[in-house]
Amino acid sequence: MRKPHRKNFVKREEKELHRINEKITAREIRLVREGQEPIIISTREALKLADEEGLDLVEISPKANPPVCKILDYKKFLYNQRKKQKELKSKQAKIQIKEIRFGPNTDDHDFNFKLEHAKKFLEEGNKVKAYVFFKGRTIVFKDRGEILLLRLAQELSEYGVIEQLPKLEGKKMIMMINPKKKK
Repeated sequence: MRKPHRKNFVKREEKELHRINEKITAREIRLVREGQEPIIISTREALKLADEEGLDLVEISPKANPPVCKILDYKKFLYNQRKKQKELKSKQAKIQIKEIRFGPNTDDHDFNFKLEHAKKFLEEGNKVKAYVFFKGRTIVFKDRGEILLLRLAQELSEYGVIEQLPKLEGKKMIMMINPKKKK
């Protein structure tokens, strides 16, 4: 099997994004150029113009009537589009779930220590999953676990909002807290 010539090689998914040059099927197109008014021109004439400038004719909006095209360097255009998408993706908020574990007999010092961690997590914009783990016979102290989690929720009321009230799942009583939206 022959390998494609490197010079004319464009990835398959990129070919399907836009029609370029001879792949444009419309007879007439609306040619948009920077600093000039859009003009309706035949596809052949537009291809000649693009060829003279050493650039590609790219169909930007195929569903318009007539289709909208631009004369530009296609590879540079794709590169800039990928770069914009990457920037948008990096600016999206990445919410993580941070876990805080308690026992049913957690004393005040440990509670306050873990409370500070929970505050820090919520200020950073992360969700907090607080749970009380019941080991062995401590399952009889379900009420202590619920009181502990409700106390935590009360202490964190200015940093976050309860998504899920304390709920027993197997040997864990779990509560979820979302960070408050910043103004």
